[in-house]
Amino acid sequence: MAVGRLPGFRVDRTGAAIIGAALMIGTRVLTVQEAYAAINYDTIMLLFGMMIVVANLRLSGFFTVVSAWVVEHAHRPLVLLSGIVAVAGVFSAFFVNDTMCLVLTPLVLEITGRLGRRPVPYLLAVAMGSNVGSVATVTGNPQNMMIAGFSQLSYRTFAAALAPVALVGLVLTVVVIAVIYRDEFRARGDLRPPHRAVRVNRLLLWKSVAVSAGMIAMFFAGWPVPQVAVLAGALLLVTRRIKPEKVYREIDWSLLVMFIGLFIVIAGLEKTPAAADLFAAASRYHLERTAPTTAFAALLSNLVSNVPAVLVFKGFVAQLPDRAHAWLTLAMSSTLAGNLTVLGSVANLIVIERARPEVRIGFWEYAKAGVPLTVLTLAAGVWMLN
Repeated sequence: MAVGRLPGFRVDRTGAAIIGAALMIGTRVLTVQEAYAAINYDTIMLLFGMMIVVANLRLSGFFTVVSAWVVEHAHRPLVLLSGIVAVAGVFSAFFVNDTMCLVLTPLVLEITGRLGRRPVPYLLAVAMGSNVGSVATVTGNPQNMMIAGFSQLSYRTFAAALAPVALVGLVLTVVVIAVIYRDEFRARGDLRPPHRAVRVNRLLLWKSVAVSAGMIAMFFAGWPVPQVAVLAGALLLVTRRIKPEKVYREIDWSLLVMFIGLFIVIAGLEKTPAAADLFAAASRYHLERTAPTTAFAALLSNLVSNVPAVLVFKGFVAQLPDRAHAWLTLAMSSTLAGNLTVLGSVANLIVIERARPEVRIGFWEYAKAGVPLTVLTLAAGVWMLN
């Protein structure tokens, strides 16, 4: 899972999760019934519903319209950078960061090409802005969805604690990228691209926006998040204009399967002394406090990826005196740690792989902005949650 492949074989992270889950059952670490019970169906339902909602927004042209509006009103490179970070961060908070990277990367490549700007800082803004913005809510990223399911924290409680951290983090993202790539943002002159007509499906656009707004309002009103998300997705499937197959192709089925496999693998791990021994050693560093938990979660997230790290933490958090605070700290640290390196989050890999035919962003190119941004945002998060 940490490496992302099995050397010498064509096995990806999803395949690793499936094989691991099968071995847990095949070697009788878990019974079939225990494997079923290990799956957190709320998380799967929430992720599935959000994928359908985002698929409709994407097919309607909504994200393209918003991006085009930002470009037309950004007359300076620094304003364009700020706009991209804001769009990536705000939409990631509500519609899952990985999806926003899929949508925004080709748009940013097109925009920077038309304007004759260096694309690297703006692509980093997509990856880093989406990671930071996704801290804000339950629906920002897969690990937050899992944490909400384990902790039973409401959408409103989650956002009240972590949205301010995300806001400060987005400001820091603009500052760090602008400083690292100061030559790009020192350049004078207006950015005035020619107006470009954007193709949209107006009926689907308004329907998708209305359903999404209603869904978010119900989240904040305290309705059960997984049920609301899957209901919103179901409503958007009732249409005469879009073939269902187009929506289904937008759904990341492999991610859903990977989550199911991971739940089973971690349930098997919890039956061994490994997790307990790990945290027994870590407890000497007072993991009930915000700063040590943040450091440990950030390290673990970069070793095994943030989703498995959250699952490993599950059994340990139950032993802490303030579980709600521990879950919020874990959500903050595991997400912000994703900006440390290229391999820190799936969002980073999506941006780099989608941009690769036109732009190459190497490990060190990413790290020179990612490392200082991660340190600064984690420090801000610790200070704000203390």
